[in-house]
Amino acid sequence: MNSVRKFGLVNSIEGYSYLILLFIAMPLKYYFGMPEFVKIAGMIHGILFVAFSFLLVEAWTVTKWRFSENVIFFTASLIPFGTLYTKNRIKNYE
Repeated sequence: MNSVRKFGLVNSIEGYSYLILLFIAMPLKYYFGMPEFVKIAGMIHGILFVAFSFLLVEAWTVTKWRFSENVIFFTASLIPFGTLYTKNRIKNYE
């Protein structure tokens, strides 16, 4: 599996973990008093975000895409549903 495909896979999984953290774990914590879900989902999301960051740099060095693409990919990972937007951009580089 090449670096761009790995990055695309982790991009999707990290995006879904962010949505789970925001829209499932956080409401469970604040509305139902169940903070353990945030701990679990937060740790998983954190690990995936670190992997996302490393794979972003790796894919960038292999494909030599513009720095602005990195900024777009990174910024989109901070916005809910942002990684869904970048899925098609990543497929262009595969």
